[in-house]
Amino acid sequence: MDVDAYTDAHRADWERLETLLRRRRWSVEEADEAIALYRRTATDLSVVRSSSPDPALVSRLSSLVARGRSAVTGASTWSWRDPLRFVTEEFPAALAASARWWVGTAAVSVAVMVLAGWWVATTPGVAAAIATPEQTRRLVDQEFASYYSSNPAASFASQVWTNNALVAATCLVTGVLLLPVLWVLLQNVMNVAVVGGILAANGRLGLFLGLIVPHGLLELTAVFVAAGAGLELGWTWIDPGPETRGRALARQGRVTAGMALGLAGVLLVSGVIEAFVTPSGLPTWARIGIGLLTELAFLAYVLHGRWVLRDRAGVPVADDGS
Repeated sequence: MDVDAYTDAHRADWERLETLLRRRRWSVEEADEAIALYRRTATDLSVVRSSSPDPALVSRLSSLVARGRSAVTGASTWSWRDPLRFVTEEFPAALAASARWWVGTAAVSVAVMVLAGWWVATTPGVAAAIATPEQTRRLVDQEFASYYSSNPAASFASQVWTNNALVAATCLVTGVLLLPVLWVLLQNVMNVAVVGGILAANGRLGLFLGLIVPHGLLELTAVFVAAGAGLELGWTWIDPGPETRGRALARQGRVTAGMALGLAGVLLVSGVIEAFVTPSGLPTWARIGIGLLTELAFLAYVLHGRWVLRDRAGVPVADDGS
């Protein structure tokens, strides 16, 4: 076989396939073209291997076929771009896609939390039924504030992160059962409500907010996201839609697994704030300000995910702000 003539005859196909493989996204037409070119190049590789001793050409076509197979079948080798893409695209897109679940979960949870805390703080006898006067005194005067500085900051951050990651993972992993998610969520909501109610009843609401808000906004948001994603997974079992139940659960399960990884990072940030900012000597307004800015940054991250989804769907972005 004349290798040069064969190369000249097929070079355009190979170069076109290389051009397509360098792109991050394909249109439907380009995807069909890439599949056809991949098949032709695989055939060319087989011909060249059997007829030509040219190792450079074999190596080039082998690499091109391997890349084409990965792009066409969805299989890929690990690259440093993978975690970067997860952080910048996949995780925020998943947050945006499941927003109706976790935003609804957050709204109901915060409403229950506020009502329960108000009930504990204002209803005579409720706080006394929860804790003895001695327990209340220790909580109000010592234990609540000292909790955040009871251990070295780095050790405390690790402990908090591990505990919160476990809570989030429980919501995600047991989501298909629904009830465990609701139980974990109720426990977290009532813990905050009861402590806040007792401190408010004893005139220490400012202390409570000053120590909870800096890390609690992001921490509770992560818990609400985990609970919402878990509930969405459970609802997929009940109502899989047009897919089979197995396929729907597999698809949503992959999304949920990615959410678990991303939320571990979010909870790491809240754990660092809880260990280093919450017990710091910064004025209360500064600590609360840090918590608010962190929460706003997370919401902006979710908004970025919404734009990623719109870009993938091919929806044009309006110039008039709508």
